[in-house]
Amino acid sequence: MITRSIRFRLVAWYAGLLTGVFLLLGALMYSNLKHFLESDLAQSQARRARQIADTLLARVSQTGAAYVAAEVKDLYEPEVNDRFIRITRSDGSVVYVSQPPKDHSFDPTGLASLSAWPAKESFRKQLLPGNETLLVAAVPYRTPDGKSYVVEVGAPLDPVETMLDRLFLQLALGLPITVLVVIVGGYLLVGRALAPVDRIARKAEQITQHNLSERLPVAHTADELERLSLSLNLMIARLEDAFLNSKRFVADASHELRTPLTAMRAELETVASDSRLKPELRESFGSMLEEVERLTRIVEQLLTLSRLDAGEAQADWARFDLADLAVTTAEQMSLLAEDKGIKVSSDVKQGIMVEGDRARLKQVVVNLLDNAIKYTPEKGAVHLRVANQNGHAILEVFDNGIGIPEDALPHVFDRFFRVDKARTRDPGGAGLGLSIVKSICTAHGATVEAHSYRGGSSFRVTLPITRARKPQ
Repeated sequence: MITRSIRFRLVAWYAGLLTGVFLLLGALMYSNLKHFLESDLAQSQARRARQIADTLLARVSQTGAAYVAAEVKDLYEPEVNDRFIRITRSDGSVVYVSQPPKDHSFDPTGLASLSAWPAKESFRKQLLPGNETLLVAAVPYRTPDGKSYVVEVGAPLDPVETMLDRLFLQLALGLPITVLVVIVGGYLLVGRALAPVDRIARKAEQITQHNLSERLPVAHTADELERLSLSLNLMIARLEDAFLNSKRFVADASHELRTPLTAMRAELETVASDSRLKPELRESFGSMLEEVERLTRIVEQLLTLSRLDAGEAQADWARFDLADLAVTTAEQMSLLAEDKGIKVSSDVKQGIMVEGDRARLKQVVVNLLDNAIKYTPEKGAVHLRVANQNGHAILEVFDNGIGIPEDALPHVFDRFFRVDKARTRDPGGAGLGLSIVKSICTAHGATVEAHSYRGGSSFRVTLPITRARKPQ
C-alpha cells in the first residue's frame, strides 16, 4: 500500500482515532468499575460492622463479651463466608477475632492490630502473607455506659480482582479485533468512496491528443466528485477545441504556403539561370533559392505532422516485410552517405511481417538514416538492424557520430527541438524530422527510443508483429 495515498492516510487517521477513543473508554470503564466494586465492598463491610455494633455491643454490659463473641460467630459465620471480623476494646484487648476461612484463602492472625484508635469510620487495604489483600472497614463505637470499641469487618479483594482481570483480558483481546475490523471496514469504505477517483485517473491516463473526444466517467453522486468530473470534462472539451483549431491552422497554413513557395522557387530558378545576371547577384539569388527550399521542406514537414495528427497514417494499411523495406531504403540512402565517405551496413532478418502504412514507415527509416548520416563525421559508419525480439519487430539505427547530450535525450522528439551541437553542422534543419518519426510510430502503435553512448548514438523502433490471417 502506498503510505502517501489519500486512502492510506484516511484509514490510518480513522483507525488511530477510533483506537484512541477505545483505549480511553476502556481505561475509564476499567477504573470506574474498579472504584465502584471496591467502594461497594467497603460500604457493605461498614454496614455489617455498624450492624454488629448497634445490635450486639449496645448491650455488652448486660450480656457480656462472651455472649457477643458467640453471637457474632453464630450470626455472621465469618469462617464460612470468607470474612474477617475483629472487635477490640479501647485498651487493645480483643473481644472477638474470626478464625481462618474454610478454604484457608487468608489468615486473620496475620492482620496487624490498629496502630491508632480511629476517630471515625475508616477503610484500609491490608496485605496478608501469600499476596492476599483484605479490604477492611473499621467502625468505632461507644456504648451507653461510655466504653469504646472498634469493630473491624473485612473481605478479600480476590473476587473484585478476578472480575477486573477478566474485564482487562476481554479489553485486551477485543481491542485488537475491533481495531482490525475498523481498519478493514475503513479500507473498504474509503476504497468504495474513492473508486470514482480511480476510474477518473485511469481514464485520464488513456486520453491523449489522438483521442481528446473521449471524456472522463461522471460519478453521479451529487457531491464534489461529480462536480470534479464534470469540470474536468469541460476542460478536456476546451482543450480539444483548442487543439483542433491549432491543427487546422497548421494544416491550412502549410497548404496555403506551398503554392507561393513553389512560385517563388520557380521565379528564383528562372532568374538565377539568366546568363545576363552578374555573378554576385546570381550568388545572392542562389542563397535565396536555398532558403526557399528550406522553407518548402519545413512546410512539407508541418503538413505531414498535421496529417499524422489527423490519423492519415491509418488510412492505407497493408501487411508487408519490414526487412525488405529497410534494406531497400538503406541501399537508396547509401548514395547520400557516399558523398561523406560513410559506410552504411545492414543486419536484417527476413520475414518480419508488420502491418501499417508502408510509405510512412519508409519515411521513418529514411529520417533515421538521414539523421545518422548527417551527424556522423566523414569516414564514419552507420549500421541498420532489423530483428524479431519477444514477438516484436525491432528496427535500430546505430552511428558513431557526435552523440546526443544527456540533457537533450528526453527532448529529441519534440517539435522544433535542436541540439546546439547539431545546429553548426546542419544549418538547414528545422527540428521536425524526429518529431515526424515519433508521430508515425505513435500512429502505428509503436515506440521509438533514443540512446547515446561514448562515440555515437542509436535509435530503436519497436513494432508489433502481425500473424498471417487464415483463409476464410
